[in-house]
Amino acid sequence: MKKKIVSTMLCAAMITTMLAGCGGSDDGGAAQTPAADDSEAEAPAADAGDAAAPAAGSGSVYWLNFKPESDEVLQEVAADYTAKTGVEVKVVTAASGTYSQTLLSEMDKSAPPTLFIIGNSAGVKDWKDYALDLNGTAIANELNTDAYNLYDETGKLVSIGYCYECYGIITNPDLIEKAGHTMDEIKNFEGLKAVAEDIHARADELGFDAFSSSDMDDSSSWRFTGHMANLEYYYEQEGTTWTECPPTISGKYMENFKNLYDLCINNSLTDPKELATGGHDAENEFKTGKAAFFVNGSWEYEAVKADVPNATMIPYYCGVAGEEKAGLNCGTENCWAINSKASAEDQQATMDFMVWCVTDPDASRKLVDTFGVMPYKSAAESTNGFLAAADKYTSDGCYVMNWATNFQPNVDSYRATLVSALNQYNADQSDANWEIVRTAFVDGWATEYNAVNQ
Repeated sequence: MKKKIVSTMLCAAMITTMLAGCGGSDDGGAAQTPAADDSEAEAPAADAGDAAAPAAGSGSVYWLNFKPESDEVLQEVAADYTAKTGVEVKVVTAASGTYSQTLLSEMDKSAPPTLFIIGNSAGVKDWKDYALDLNGTAIANELNTDAYNLYDETGKLVSIGYCYECYGIITNPDLIEKAGHTMDEIKNFEGLKAVAEDIHARADELGFDAFSSSDMDDSSSWRFTGHMANLEYYYEQEGTTWTECPPTISGKYMENFKNLYDLCINNSLTDPKELATGGHDAENEFKTGKAAFFVNGSWEYEAVKADVPNATMIPYYCGVAGEEKAGLNCGTENCWAINSKASAEDQQATMDFMVWCVTDPDASRKLVDTFGVMPYKSAAESTNGFLAAADKYTSDGCYVMNWATNFQPNVDSYRATLVSALNQYNADQSDANWEIVRTAFVDGWATEYNAVNQ
């Protein structure tokens, strides 16, 4: 690609917080891409039929990873593959919240990633010209579902799901029982509110509180501005599923978001006025039995299971009619794409590595243990209790809350404005300050949509 074009785009992207279009992730799953350089021929596609490990020297792999919590395992898996095949595998992990910037920067280098993440519809729009069509390839043939794959408007398989996740409210049933309650009481917002407020009122007596801290710094705010915000978007779909970013939202379910958000910040270990600067370890608060509830996702299972072996996950109960049949928020932004601009040798090496990851018993076991589950026929079975909870809700006839939050427009800017508004509200929970949150949430959507779609 031409340095001049990419440098220009990089400057523009920095001005607009590195994101274009709709969508994003807690770690920046989609990014603005440099303009495709049509003067460069696309590299030949990898041979779909050859999944065998290649000989040393026939190509290399560079995986730009956007899951910081999995870095240690990925480095180990990469080293195992190199030791087995002689093929170099480099894994670079972007810091939390910086994937967009890192991807744009790395794609401008002489040796860009051969394996990267396109995790939502905005990413497809922005990066499809840099993605090899995976239809009919060896890795696609290993899938056990098509549910987590992303296609462009022509039917090109741009990126392929390598794991899926769920999020909601992680719960310690033992602490619920210690407080004199049962999990059966928590079937809707009314039940959750009664249990949480009782635990908070007796926190000194019990030795633990209801919710762990809800910090608004970059390492934590995405749990609320991205994940919990999904409940408003999900219900606003009114039984349909968005397939593209709507230019506006109504905010019809903002009061339901407020119900749950207020419950979290006002029945917690940490005073809401202290949330802006962060510094509280919500995961550790839950693991050490200081809090009964922890807003997060299935990727936390490995971190908490040793300390809280009975940990489970409950839905975002928020006062919506019929929510007794709500399930967890399930989906993925974890989708592999192979760089179509890479050499044929590097494309093949990358394809071979991907297939090995999902078919080799030891490699897939390590990856499943960090990712939670992988949707491939030969991958190791999941041992993630939170994903098991998601499956149980579904098998019981509960609806799955899809990840409508993936459509957030100009995501970094949108969430930053929302964080600012929530911090103002946390400091003073007045109606006027909530109106500022509502404006950031609803009007901010239209503002950011227009900013990137003029």
